[in-house]
Amino acid sequence: MANRDSTTGDVMAPMRQAAYGLKAQGQRLRVIAENMANADTTADTPGGTPYQRQISTFRNVLDRVSGMRHVEFGGVRTDTTDFQKRYQPGHPAADKDGYVLMPNVQPLVEMMDMREAQRSYEANLNIVDAVKQVVRQTLDVLRG
Repeated sequence: MANRDSTTGDVMAPMRQAAYGLKAQGQRLRVIAENMANADTTADTPGGTPYQRQISTFRNVLDRVSGMRHVEFGGVRTDTTDFQKRYQPGHPAADKDGYVLMPNVQPLVEMMDMREAQRSYEANLNIVDAVKQVVRQTLDVLRG
């Protein structure tokens, strides 16, 4: 199959690129939501490990049919930053000194990541809308 991209007249190439971006950012938003939901999830027993923040990864993939590169969600990796200790002597996961290991999730960081992912998602949606408008206008000209 011939190499078809935006330089050879494939008006749908930007839409495909945006679709990949939408999918990747949607998955990123799910990871952020999981982090937020578990921001206070501690272990059930003393010395246990609390929830560990997850970090989205992405990869650059070559589409051999079109010859174009696009972004894909690469999965998640565990954030290895240290856990914080909170003094809560009555908690089931408290150590002998009354401290509980808390998840390494920082809600402010998650909110910033969420906002960035949301903006990227919206930018990709704008590309889809722009391509649809170009296709619609092209069809109107051809009908005219």
